[in-house]
Amino acid sequence: MPRVGVISDTHGLLRPEATAFLRGSDFIVHAGDIGGGNILKELGALAPVTAVRGNNDKGPWAEAVSQTEVLQVGEVFIYVLHNLAELDLDPVAAGFQVIVSGHSHQPSIEKRDGVLYVNPGSSGPRRFKLPIAVAELQVVGDSVKAQVVELEVSSASTSA
Repeated sequence: MPRVGVISDTHGLLRPEATAFLRGSDFIVHAGDIGGGNILKELGALAPVTAVRGNNDKGPWAEAVSQTEVLQVGEVFIYVLHNLAELDLDPVAAGFQVIVSGHSHQPSIEKRDGVLYVNPGSSGPRRFKLPIAVAELQVVGDSVKAQVVELEVSSASTSA
């Protein structure tokens, strides 16, 4: 059963707790606001990474990162973008079973019209009272299950 680790909004801070959660993933999806190419290199040491550029990803390193990406895991097609409000296709008509986004820093899992919408929330610097979270997808054939996991972060890793 392939496991896809999902992370977003690191804003340059890859917490050790997030790294520990992602370890053992077959694939990693980063839904934008990465904060630097070094984050992608660190994630890439764990598993193949599919990443999209967020609205805060600027500079030469970010120009190589696409605004949207597609990942196929088994029979499941996953569409990745940073801001769900910018989704400009019909996922059902396009054949996607999962839409992964970030941007809001609010973790959520919702199923609409048979499509699973997953936002892992933010695993970078804490904003307001929002949780520090990541997510995972577990793929079996053409079905997928998702869960969001709130990370218990140590005081040493709470700021950027």
